[in-house]
Amino acid sequence: MCTIINAFTYSNLIITPKVKGSGKLFAPPTFPNLPVRSLSLSQHIYTNYPSKKPVVMAMASLYRRSLPSPPAIDFSSSEGKKIFNEALQKGTMEGFFRLISYFQTQSEPAYCGLASLSVVLNALSIDPGRKWKGPWRWFDESMLDCCEPLEVVKEKGISFGKVVCLAHCSGAKVEAFRTNQTTIDDFRKFVMKCSTSENCHMISTYHRGGFKQTGSGHFSPIGGYNAERDMALILDVARFKYPPHWVPLKLLWEAMDSIDDSTGKRRGFMLISRPHREPGLLYTLSCKDESWISIAKYLKEDVPRLVSSQHVDSVEKILSVVFKSLPSNFNTFIRWVAEIRIAEDTKQNLSAEEKSRLNLKQVVLKEVHETELFKHISKFLSTVDYEDSLTYAAAKACCQGAEILSGCSSKEFCCRETCVTCVKGPGEVEGTVVTGVVVRDGSEQNVDLLVPSTQTDCDCGSEANFPAGNDVFTVLLLALPPQTWSGIKDQTLMQEMKQLISMASLPTMLQEEVLHLRRQLQLLKRCQENKEEEDFAAPAF
Repeated sequence: MCTIINAFTYSNLIITPKVKGSGKLFAPPTFPNLPVRSLSLSQHIYTNYPSKKPVVMAMASLYRRSLPSPPAIDFSSSEGKKIFNEALQKGTMEGFFRLISYFQTQSEPAYCGLASLSVVLNALSIDPGRKWKGPWRWFDESMLDCCEPLEVVKEKGISFGKVVCLAHCSGAKVEAFRTNQTTIDDFRKFVMKCSTSENCHMISTYHRGGFKQTGSGHFSPIGGYNAERDMALILDVARFKYPPHWVPLKLLWEAMDSIDDSTGKRRGFMLISRPHREPGLLYTLSCKDESWISIAKYLKEDVPRLVSSQHVDSVEKILSVVFKSLPSNFNTFIRWVAEIRIAEDTKQNLSAEEKSRLNLKQVVLKEVHETELFKHISKFLSTVDYEDSLTYAAAKACCQGAEILSGCSSKEFCCRETCVTCVKGPGEVEGTVVTGVVVRDGSEQNVDLLVPSTQTDCDCGSEANFPAGNDVFTVLLLALPPQTWSGIKDQTLMQEMKQLISMASLPTMLQEEVLHLRRQLQLLKRCQENKEEEDFAAPAF
């Protein structure tokens, strides 16, 4: 029997449509369920009176660790409170209150980097642009998978460069330094900068051995600074192990000035602040599947080579060259971010929040449909027997949504039927909802997919347009670097292509959507080339 789902539960899905005759669906990604944390077992001997024979029993362990003090001072101790009050009086605890309001414990033993970043992104009030659970948009470790698959992080942890990459990918402004790229005096100034502001926070990666703690490499936010004592507050996200604690800044620097065996490079710190722009609303790239490496290579290396080596004399020919060589697993790479809800747990009408989000998505979708590139792509796809089916894609999405919301495998679900309906929101404005009847073990569940749409006029009246393959392909080509097309031999055609993908001609919201994808592409290219440990700068366009 499926897990009972709490009322008003939402999740995020990403769908794109099926290509007729291919048997392949541009389907939602896998959202793996995080397993229960494994607890190590140790043997303890108890005396069983009156026989006094030893009884060996297996018990779960461990319950926390004793904080080695010195050198660290427990934040909640009398001395820790005194250090806090001194720093508070001097104005170097301004960032603390934001961080502590969103402080969390890492959910996996190797998730310290993801947890630290989640805390900081939420403390900065950066909107992830997609839902976490229920109706809430919120950064969680499970959403930070742009630069490294979660399964890899769970098994091996994450490097400094990958956390920097994730921060960029999430839309934040990032300044990152290894200890061999700066000095302890500069580090002290950066700590002071973040400690006296609510708009900038620091994440440090260090070796625990420097504080006589068990373990090795670790990430945690820096919560404050006492300048007179030259001590920094580490908000340790492994709260099951150690509490927040004060450490001498010199020792923290030395703990950072150590080699990470996984990369052969020194550890360091990063300053994270509010983004230049929010993350994308309607489209995103994904590296949940390892195949993203070959797809990124195809887009960044093979496409420029293909259009320069083959004779192309029209835009349609360029599209043909690009699409006929697409990797078979391309459907796992670029996705449409969709919103799912349990139908019976909600009112029929859209809430103000739902309608607001849907309106923004519809604006972006309409702007995509109005580009000249979209018209070329739609024309081309109509000549290659391409078929979009909203209900077919929605059926797959609803099954995926039921899996996420219930914790059961999507292979155990089937969608018996779908129904496209219009519902009203505040102000009597309508929105489109696809309701799927999902079946598992004889029980049925209605799942809603909230769908942005645009209206166009045709000979037979007004026609609704929904997200489909042609708009996904359009934004992907727009997101490719302009130099992708520089090798086209026909100069007139090259200029026409550059005009079609010109950012200057795009409306503001679509520009931001495309720039977000372009930034993701650049960051993924760094990861593909193993350069994320060397280049920390934000992608330049």
